[in-house]
Amino acid sequence: MREKIFSVSIHDCEVQTFRVGGNGGQKVNKTSSGVRVIHHPSNSKGESRESRSQLQNKRAAFLQMTETPSFKYWIHAVTNGLMTQAEIEAAVEASMSEENLLTEVKVKGEWVTVDPDSLA
Repeated sequence: MREKIFSVSIHDCEVQTFRVGGNGGQKVNKTSSGVRVIHHPSNSKGESRESRSQLQNKRAAFLQMTETPSFKYWIHAVTNGLMTQAEIEAAVEASMSEENLLTEVKVKGEWVTVDPDSLA
């Protein structure tokens, strides 16, 4: 028997429902069959609106969310003990610091790097 390291279920995610427009007549305008699933620890999102069934769309959105690169990276980091969630967030925050960002503007059809202080 295999030992479970951890699990992620739909209960670990934020589930949003919304109305889907398009073909289908008035029924489409009255039911909230579109589903968006958000896994906040990995910042992964999945969305489905193909089916008229909210349950089928929820399953499809969850599967789509598990296939995103950010979710796969999060799984890899957690299972290998590479980083805790706090360490991942700190690394992202550090990489978004001002000295790591490059500001470019288009001048006469060419992209030119500018100093962020000169834009203020």
